[in-house]
Amino acid sequence: MSGPHPTTGQEASLSKSERAYRFIREAIDEGRFVPGYRLVLGQIAGELDVSVVPVREAIRRLEAEGLVTFERNVGAQVAMLHETEYLFTMQTLALVEGAATSMSAAYLTDDHLARAREINERMRRTLDDFDPHAFTALNLEFHTVLFEECPNPHVLDLVHRGWRRLNALRDSTFSFVPGRARESVAEHDGILELIAAGAQPLEIEIAARDHRTATLDAMLAYQAEHQPPTTARPPSSPPSTTDRRNHP
Repeated sequence: MSGPHPTTGQEASLSKSERAYRFIREAIDEGRFVPGYRLVLGQIAGELDVSVVPVREAIRRLEAEGLVTFERNVGAQVAMLHETEYLFTMQTLALVEGAATSMSAAYLTDDHLARAREINERMRRTLDDFDPHAFTALNLEFHTVLFEECPNPHVLDLVHRGWRRLNALRDSTFSFVPGRARESVAEHDGILELIAAGAQPLEIEIAARDHRTATLDAMLAYQAEHQPPTTARPPSSPPSTTDRRNHP
């Protein structure tokens, strides 16, 4: 961060604490401050051209809302994803998005596939100068092309709900496991090849489902490695979803 944050007329009428709160909250919601990001009071105060007092007040407010945590000798940081909620959301999305993608496949035209390939190429070009938030936005855009033609509105609604829930969780798995991004792009190529070749719906569904659970596995592995020793994985959370995939 460099230079004072520009202040609009509306922002000028707000208290300094409210300005700090909105600045941090928007950065969290937009994915600029990802889970685990350390909130340095002096740095944020300098960005807003205020003292650290209103920033501290804003952080306390965000802590009460569950968006920020404070640890001794660590300081304030954006709250990590709640592992159980993330697990359940990704498991559900793997099932419903896999089904939606397979049902949508028959309705995808050459234009749809060309659009999906173009998005995936944009994702591939971001890998060398990686921006997790931008990559995540492109990832949603890619998958939307593949599942949006699903003829079952109830299944499609469940997919939309799953993605909205991930957004509410401030999900950007790729911030933690950037190596997963390269794998994800390659898996996108494989799903597109199946659809273009007219593969059986079940084969497409399994590929889309496995793609989603591979991301889940990567995140669970990261969290297991970085959890304090006293924090146990919830009983319902397996060490990996890979071995439990429901292949017929």
